[in-house]
Amino acid sequence: MLRIAQARRHDRGGIPIQRFRNGVFKMDFDLAREIMVDSQIRPNDVTDPAIVAAFMRTPREDFVPSARRSVAYSELEIETAPGRALWTPRDTAKLLKLAQVQPTDIVLVIAAGSGYEAALLSHMADTVIALEDRAGLVDAMASRFAELGIDRIAPVEGKIAEGLAGQAPFDVIYVCGMVETLPETWGAQLAEGGRLVAVVADEGRRLGRGKVFTKAGDTLSSRDGFDASPPRLVEFDRKPSFTF
Repeated sequence: MLRIAQARRHDRGGIPIQRFRNGVFKMDFDLAREIMVDSQIRPNDVTDPAIVAAFMRTPREDFVPSARRSVAYSELEIETAPGRALWTPRDTAKLLKLAQVQPTDIVLVIAAGSGYEAALLSHMADTVIALEDRAGLVDAMASRFAELGIDRIAPVEGKIAEGLAGQAPFDVIYVCGMVETLPETWGAQLAEGGRLVAVVADEGRRLGRGKVFTKAGDTLSSRDGFDASPPRLVEFDRKPSFTF
């Protein structure tokens, strides 16, 4: 018969994150969340108290398929639906840092997927709109937010390339996927001084750069932040050109 001390499962640092209780392993998600912050977020130069607190308050395990809950806090990208995925915690944290979210901000999340990034942002901003193009994803987000008691997010169905002009302007637009092109409609829906954050890849390349685009008048200025290769939004790949 195994001793309980031997039956614990550990993270790479030797801290037990699964405990043997009543004959089964139980994941200690609170501890796993703390380890994620201490090992994947803070060491990657994301120490802003508001961002750290948002990660600590948001149960990542509730935003992944049930079969993937045990690895929710690993340094992995996790598919949540066809064409949608959670990024590694490091990449998500660094893009949030670029956004410089303020407590009074209104945020639009593009391709919100399961709603994890929108949930993080809801702890940092005043209002968050989570835009998706599939009714099933929108309904699932609404149910998930209700179960978690998150009331600052409005899930909305619509064409993600068009943004949400009827609710503009936005202080922040957060894009949940790597793109090669940025629709002009997104930039047009920013408020003066608003920030659009995305990981942008060169055509055909797997590696992208986290960027922030800031609106001033009719122009958008860009600043590079970090290298990353998160799952891409293929609908924003650059269309191939033909040569003769």
